[in-house]
Amino acid sequence: MPETRRVVITGLGAVSSVGIGADAFAAAIREGRNGTAEITSFDASGFPYRMAGEVRGFAPREILRRIDPDRWGRSGQLAAAASRLALEDSGLEPEAVSHARSGVIMGTTSGEATVSSVLGEQWVSGRMKEFSSRVVAQAPAGQISAAVSTELALGGDTQTVPTACSASNYALGHAFDLVRTGEADLMFAGGADAVNRFTHAGFHALGALAPDVCRPFDKDRAGIITGEGGVSLLLEPLDSAVARGARVYAEILGYGVNCDAKHMVHPDPGSIAACIRDAHASAGITPDQVDYVCAHGTGTPTNDATEVQAVREVFGGRVPPISSIKSMIGHTMGAASGFGAVVCCKALHDGFLPPTANVGTVDPALGPDLDVVPGRGRDAAPRIVQNHGFAFGGNNVITILGRPA
Repeated sequence: MPETRRVVITGLGAVSSVGIGADAFAAAIREGRNGTAEITSFDASGFPYRMAGEVRGFAPREILRRIDPDRWGRSGQLAAAASRLALEDSGLEPEAVSHARSGVIMGTTSGEATVSSVLGEQWVSGRMKEFSSRVVAQAPAGQISAAVSTELALGGDTQTVPTACSASNYALGHAFDLVRTGEADLMFAGGADAVNRFTHAGFHALGALAPDVCRPFDKDRAGIITGEGGVSLLLEPLDSAVARGARVYAEILGYGVNCDAKHMVHPDPGSIAACIRDAHASAGITPDQVDYVCAHGTGTPTNDATEVQAVREVFGGRVPPISSIKSMIGHTMGAASGFGAVVCCKALHDGFLPPTANVGTVDPALGPDLDVVPGRGRDAAPRIVQNHGFAFGGNNVITILGRPA
């Protein structure tokens, strides 16, 4: 194997329900601000639970420079806007990324579901003649990453990873591999999904929606709140970042990937524990070196219990602080672990632990001394953090980030 390069994150972009831009997003998370409210993007009156983490006030033309938002679906717009913000945050000139050795990998759960919903409603109501070729062209999930490459004039690898709620971590891990092996010099990695009827109805049918707010780890937790957003992280070799005097948020130390291969929706603690161990081995660390865990933390009774069980299996009697940002922005599906990665980067760089909002009483069934950082963020100086992403089908991905030495 050729010698590999150290890879760092130098640009962050976030379009979320609590703020647009990495600084606004991180500040809101640190405060424990709630970004969920009643759904306005579609008629949700037929659902008993109608809360979601929608991105209000998103004006793509204020961020995008090259693409026409009318020619792209909402998920593509969110991904492209987040990537434009990540580029601006990195301090690189646009021309520096416009070549064949710069690429993008975006994760998603539902692709361009808002576009598909429009086409589906026309089909069901017998109005197929109203199909617009412009709208049909927006529907493929591959358009999400294509929107980023078109916006930033990237000439390299352009992929959309549809592995649902762990997809952004898949994207981050694969982008890391491309940069560290020299196959790419710059990569944007993240994810995007939009609030839509299809996804909301799916989680309603599963009985997984919370009636009001998401309460991960709480004894009264009842389920998820659907959410949306776009998130992007810019990866480059450490040497080039240092040479140009870049601000380095974090170094990617390694990652682990596996699949439960047991049940479509029920997570398996043994498989998750194995994924954590694989991530530690990839990063060359031991459990006692991890200072914080950014949990998948959906707020469903099963997920939280399974996740904590797996963490305890690996960490034993010393469980690091563990929190869930889904308590504030909802479950952003394919963007979820990307938002987790952004908040991990800010935690390492700015010095804090992200909180879990809406916690009244930590569920005693989760075991003793579980620090979920309740309410608001806490000043701290983490050096190594662990970011979880789990998905239906048993797709688990865990990334390990560290403060560069």
